[in-house]
Amino acid sequence: MASLNVNSVLVVLFLTCGAVMATKDNDQIIKENNCETKMGFPCVLEAFTSIFETVSISNKCCGELVMLGKVCHSALVKRTLENPLFKYVSPATIIAQSIQTWNNFLALIDSPSPSA
Repeated sequence: MASLNVNSVLVVLFLTCGAVMATKDNDQIIKENNCETKMGFPCVLEAFTSIFETVSISNKCCGELVMLGKVCHSALVKRTLENPLFKYVSPATIIAQSIQTWNNFLALIDSPSPSA
């Protein structure tokens, strides 16, 4: 349960404080594409946790992440990494995990249903 609270705090910081710390390029991408309004908070939390802690994500949130789009996904991850709270996190590792997460979700959405 404590892990959920920590994750909630991290996501709130990601959404609120991250804008101040982000580069103009990422902020511009996020603003122009309305990236912060395309996913519900529960799915933001799931996606964030799946990237930073390598845990699974629901099919619903997988679909929301894919609908968010790769441009928004990448810009939000990069903006998060610019936050001083993540200075001890390896950007290369997180970006690699982010790409892997994106590709996994895309494959799930593109694959035919077993009942089809």
